[in-house]
Amino acid sequence: MKTAAEAVAAWLAELAEQRRLSPHTISNYRRDLDKLIAAAGDLPLAELQVHQIRRYIAQFHGQGLSGRSLARTLSAWRGFFKWLGLHDAVPANPCEGVRSPKSPRLLPKVLSVDEAARLLEPVEDDDPVLEARDTAMFELFYSSGLRLAELAALDREALDSALNEGEVRVLGKRNKARLVPVGSKAREALAAWSAVRDSLAASDEPALFVGQRGRRINHRVIEARLGRRAVLLGLPRHVHPHMLRHSFASHVLQSSGDLRAVQDMLGHASIASTQVYTHLDFQHLARVYDSAHPRAKR
Repeated sequence: MKTAAEAVAAWLAELAEQRRLSPHTISNYRRDLDKLIAAAGDLPLAELQVHQIRRYIAQFHGQGLSGRSLARTLSAWRGFFKWLGLHDAVPANPCEGVRSPKSPRLLPKVLSVDEAARLLEPVEDDDPVLEARDTAMFELFYSSGLRLAELAALDREALDSALNEGEVRVLGKRNKARLVPVGSKAREALAAWSAVRDSLAASDEPALFVGQRGRRINHRVIEARLGRRAVLLGLPRHVHPHMLRHSFASHVLQSSGDLRAVQDMLGHASIASTQVYTHLDFQHLARVYDSAHPRAKR
């Protein structure tokens, strides 16, 4: 009989190998299951009941965890107990029927079209090579709606299709590949970065974007450089990479109205994930209405 920790390790290894979940997702699941083991204490997992799971969730909610975080936690627990059941390690799934507290739906934060254009203006930088790299990264974020991990994982070979065919192949969640378009401004920035990349990259480094040590750029470095750029250009709020992805989706949807195409470009498995951007589009329309309609003034 495996210990709880051994069972968790075996389940996570199976998720990583068979379902190809990302290291980030596996790490989140591990933290969620660590909470379960800590909450259960000396009580064997096979003896946990529905009322105890509900109590644990209520306790975490009281400690400040949001409904969204608790929903993910419950999802991890539910999947883990289902796996244990398939291996005859528990008599029933104590998470079935347990729901997380509801949280207000937060709309993603986006830049306006003018703010996005301002963010991508040239900046005075002490190092023109780093400036060329940063401009290429941020243009590509906004042009193609990439996730942070997708952009950082790109290899140099992606340049050929980006520059010559106007598209790039990325590996998204669960290693699902998709082709995304690359706009003309992003292609110009990528060409400029390609011309100076070798002066920064190690000779054997395959990554498209590299840090100052010549190796694949770290996620935190990308976040820090984008935040720095926003400050230098006088944007009034903090900007993070996912905000550029949200802005890409919102602006394409506003212009085209094609929800399914935006879903495909973002790599969303469910169109429900993409529909949040229709609420942003309605907010934009509502502001236009309030400012323009003679009977809308409050």
